[in-house]
Amino acid sequence: MPDLQNGNHASEQAARYMHASLVVVWLGTALVSALDYFGLSGLKHEGARLLADGGILDARWQALLIWSGLLADLALGLALLLRPGRASYLTALLLMAAMTVIGTALQPALWLHPLGPLLKNLPIAAMLWFLLQAHNSSHRLES
Repeated sequence: MPDLQNGNHASEQAARYMHASLVVVWLGTALVSALDYFGLSGLKHEGARLLADGGILDARWQALLIWSGLLADLALGLALLLRPGRASYLTALLLMAAMTVIGTALQPALWLHPLGPLLKNLPIAAMLWFLLQAHNSSHRLES
């Protein structure tokens, strides 16, 4: 979590809320991906359906991609929770960018989806960029 040494209380509090919400996003995504994979989400294997609609029809590839994403989300959520800092914010930004590119390639219509599954990555990127810059600034102040 960045220490905004010369920032005001509102900025520090905003950074804490941003950080906490990002932890919830990544850990929550891992959890709902697992629940969906096992048919417990009520969405009837939405992840596999999205992959199939994107042209990935082989169930083994679907499982590999779902579990790779799930484990990446889990690892990143834990890293943000337990070891916040430059590396975890930058990794989150890069993973989110990669998943956005992959999602766009497989399902470009998700940009137009009413719930905005890809559009939501834009404010997430802004939060990660803010936290990364705040972390870098606080470390420069310490030097």
